[in-house]
Amino acid sequence: MKDLEPGGRLKGKAVLVTGSTTGIGEGIARLFASQGALVIVHGIHEPAAQQIVTDIEAASGTAAYVTGDLADPASCSRIVREAIKHFDRLDALVNNAADKTRDNIESVSSEMFDQMIAVNLRAPFLLIQAAIPQFRKQGHGRVLNIGSVNAYCGERELFSYSISKGGLMTLTRNVADAYGSEGIRVNQLNVGWTLTPNEYELKRKEGLPDDWPTKVPKAFAPSGRLLWPEDVAWAAVYFISDEAALVNGAVVELEQFPMIGRNPARGV
Repeated sequence: MKDLEPGGRLKGKAVLVTGSTTGIGEGIARLFASQGALVIVHGIHEPAAQQIVTDIEAASGTAAYVTGDLADPASCSRIVREAIKHFDRLDALVNNAADKTRDNIESVSSEMFDQMIAVNLRAPFLLIQAAIPQFRKQGHGRVLNIGSVNAYCGERELFSYSISKGGLMTLTRNVADAYGSEGIRVNQLNVGWTLTPNEYELKRKEGLPDDWPTKVPKAFAPSGRLLWPEDVAWAAVYFISDEAALVNGAVVELEQFPMIGRNPARGV
């Protein structure tokens, strides 16, 4: 991880990061805290959230936590209310939590589809909706939605997930356009293949060897490795920092190749 500047780029900003007890969300929470943010960790399981907070505070950061199932509409507004109470403000919201269950159009049930949309699309909408009054009261607010390159089409076995992330892009641009004049900035990172603990275990269950991350074809990882949560976290720092004060409605592909013009046959 990079050396940190004194005070950090997010000093004093209260930031709620959903799904931050593992993977990309955990990486964002830890890095944000090291950059001076007042981080509100979110997860479903309280012990996991408590552990992240303990780790952050042991590293001289400042953090609190909230818990709640984002599939429950009532939880979303409660999570925002509790986050605000921790530091008496909320400068930014990072919508990272996501259901990544595999399915295709033939195998998915209506209940499974509804669950995916509830967590990946409805929850970000409800969380932003709940945060807007606080943002308006402060005269500013930042939202960063963590999307996926699958939003543009997606794989056969990522049917519902891809649709949910496509909808998230429209949500990002719509709210950015509607509220930019009030100082509320909404942007999105469409993240490519990232090596998280959950992704590692998933691929092992699908039959890949223990060392599969070292054998990813160049067509998927031209640099020689997959993205790490820290790569996503550093990009997130920019969008929440004052450096991006005027950036609004941007959807940025955080990937190792362009989404337009890519030629996998050449390994680029």
